[in-house]
Amino acid sequence: MEDRGIAIDRCFIERVRKQEFSQIGEGWSHLRLGLSDSEFIGLFESQLKSRLLDLESRQMRARNQGFYTIGSSGHEGNAAYGLAFKLQDMAFLHYRSAAFMLERGRHLTQETLLYDMLLSFSASSEDPISGGRHKVLGSKGLNIPPQTSTIASHLPKAVGAALSIPLGDRLSLESQMPSDSVVLCSFGDASANHACAQSAINSACWAAYQQVPLPLVFICEDNGIGISTPTPKGWISANFSQRAGLQYFHCDGRDILDCYKVSKAAADYARKFRKPVFLHVRTVRLMGHAGSDAEIAYMSEQQILDNESQDPLLVSAGQLIAAGLMNAGQIITLYLSLKEQIEALSKVAVTRPKLETAEQIMKSIVPDKAVVSEVLPLDAARREALLKADRQALKKPLHMAKLLNLTLTELMARYKQILVFGEDVGKKGGVYHVTSRLVERFGPNRVINTLLDETSILGLAIGMAHNGILPIPEIQFLAYLHNAEDQIRGEAATISFFSDGQFTNPMVIRIAGLAYQKGFGGHFHNDNSFAVLRDIPGVIIACPSNGADAIRMLRESVRLALEEQRLVVFLEPIALYMTKDLHEKDDGLWASDYIPEQEAEPLAVGEIAQYGEGVELCIISYANGYYLSRQAEHVLLARGIRVRVVDIRWLAPLNLDAIVASARLCKHILIVDECRKTGSISEAVMTGFVEILGEQCPHLARITADDCFIPLADASILPLPSKESIVEAAIAMING
Repeated sequence: MEDRGIAIDRCFIERVRKQEFSQIGEGWSHLRLGLSDSEFIGLFESQLKSRLLDLESRQMRARNQGFYTIGSSGHEGNAAYGLAFKLQDMAFLHYRSAAFMLERGRHLTQETLLYDMLLSFSASSEDPISGGRHKVLGSKGLNIPPQTSTIASHLPKAVGAALSIPLGDRLSLESQMPSDSVVLCSFGDASANHACAQSAINSACWAAYQQVPLPLVFICEDNGIGISTPTPKGWISANFSQRAGLQYFHCDGRDILDCYKVSKAAADYARKFRKPVFLHVRTVRLMGHAGSDAEIAYMSEQQILDNESQDPLLVSAGQLIAAGLMNAGQIITLYLSLKEQIEALSKVAVTRPKLETAEQIMKSIVPDKAVVSEVLPLDAARREALLKADRQALKKPLHMAKLLNLTLTELMARYKQILVFGEDVGKKGGVYHVTSRLVERFGPNRVINTLLDETSILGLAIGMAHNGILPIPEIQFLAYLHNAEDQIRGEAATISFFSDGQFTNPMVIRIAGLAYQKGFGGHFHNDNSFAVLRDIPGVIIACPSNGADAIRMLRESVRLALEEQRLVVFLEPIALYMTKDLHEKDDGLWASDYIPEQEAEPLAVGEIAQYGEGVELCIISYANGYYLSRQAEHVLLARGIRVRVVDIRWLAPLNLDAIVASARLCKHILIVDECRKTGSISEAVMTGFVEILGEQCPHLARITADDCFIPLADASILPLPSKESIVEAAIAMING
């Protein structure tokens, strides 16, 4: 069968010349819809440009000058909601949304989108959105954060961004979006089945059902197929047209006028009523899923031709001729002139510089520093008023959970843009009472109980961060993170990288985790694996072992998010939340006083801790492992063996230079890792010693948890390092 790009290009001209148009369309008058002649013609131009960019991208790929051929052909009707929505409305876009981009860009004179998109196709470092890192649809000036996902993982953050608009207004925050903005997110019918889409739509409905303002438009562009798998006829309508809390609209995306009419109504509804909308747009997919996709392998020739007969460009051309705005010759001339312009721009774009070094590529992983907005004063009188209920507790040393609670109170009092949310964080105060009394101190707009869905919680955080809020979401247990880890890996952590640092979503994600928890076990509550977080570029992982460190590390985490726009995971060891004693009952050696920020020394990211000065043996650990190692050190000292113990504290980025420097003069080094033998930090630490010290490396050994899930009851500690096993390993090393 003839190459469908070539065939569609030729057939468009032939059918316009012969005025062979399909009968698609309701016969709307653009003037009655409120469109001027120039706006209607402008929409058509955006459609043409989108199509011609698709055709050129395939030619670039054939010449090995371009690298991405998933296009927008058949979806060019989305130019209509490029006009129907306002520039202030943040848009999280489906990868078939080029016409939307072009139409929105048409209204900003400084935009050069044709050339910019060709730079993106050719992976040029001059691409103004990603700097050559990916072919993405995005623009800072157009309020379009770039998306690289081919599924629906951007929908949860769209919910968060939409929720943040009225919330920021209620809290009088300096937001990125005006208070009358809406958020839109587009996706395909196949992606509507993805867990992220189901999660986002459900959470929006859950909020709206409770009358929570949420100005959001979900746009499902339904072309009836996902790569080669057909979507059951009527499936999208059956799934979403009767959802509680969700207003359903439907239009024919092949008909630009119908699409404009309904998308404008959808945008107006969301803007006026502050409620979520589901806009179901019928489209058709032309030229397959991508350039490498041969539709003939799974569709008949007649099916392909039937789809091509529904070409939305032909529908628009027929409407323009019927309206007397253009004739066939003028349409063909416009088409060919735009084609010539795009081909000429393409010849220039492919010559522009490419990324040439790893340093250039990695530059945008860590964003530039930000200007911190207003910091509220927290003097002794205001602190005393906030902590009135804790007056007696403050007179004595406290455990980590209480110290974290006091620090959260302090931080929320100083920074009004901080919001805390998650499951049970409100009146209950969290499972371990870390967020106790915060809702009484700061109100339900700043301490929010969410539905039980980690994808929604993290998506909420990402979207809120796009609008000037500093989120501190809580994931109730580390194991629950795995339900939603791609919100960190594929969304939160990549936005700076793929936008060349122009978009960021800083936050501090609190996660209660790790093992050794007594009386409440099983692998979902005693999860000792966080390896999934360690290999995500740009993510900072803080893991305090004691309350004194927890105070300072949480303050530093918030500073990193506010000033350096970083994504921080604050991993809290559950088993040490309530721990006050170290060696024996009531010794109080693991409790700490609460020290206000102005009286405390800061604890910088990467700074390790060292206890003891022994040179015979150095034990390196973190969290529960550090606690057990300190107990082991006490036993070893009683046997005449002086030990130094190092607490890593910051698990990513791993400060190997500091760790090695602290231990290099010791004869033996024992690494204690409470996580599993495979994929644990101990592997990285051992490798670091060998790489840095080479032949001068001391004797190394490690003790880790077994490659095993954590069972229930007393058996839970059996696969894990213990004080006794650390002592045994230490003596074995010293004795050779």
